[in-house]
Amino acid sequence: MTINTNLRNAVIVLAMAGVIYALGSTGAFALSTLVTAIVLGFFAASAWALSRFYVEHRTGIESLGVRRRAILYGALGVAALAVTAVARFTASGLGTVIWLVLLGCCVYALYAVWRSTRQY
Repeated sequence: MTINTNLRNAVIVLAMAGVIYALGSTGAFALSTLVTAIVLGFFAASAWALSRFYVEHRTGIESLGVRRRAILYGALGVAALAVTAVARFTASGLGTVIWLVLLGCCVYALYAVWRSTRQY
């Protein structure tokens, strides 16, 4: 018996919604555990996608030169640290400003590396 793909996906979404509703009514601990699992899944999927991107574009990344690669990896590292420490940064107003400045600098550094690769 074959089942329609759209129907199968709808059933999966409804089942996940039922699990979230059931866990949400059992207490805050179960719900926070579920949210933590979802966040970890998101980070794992992001790491997988970035590793695939690196494998597919390894030659282009390696041909950037030492300085551009250092800027690229440094910006990605600072962005990763800023994203993982968002709760600590946003605990105060000054921390939020510092967090936004860090992310802005990372975006600018990535843009500068991308722009420099497009120039002759």
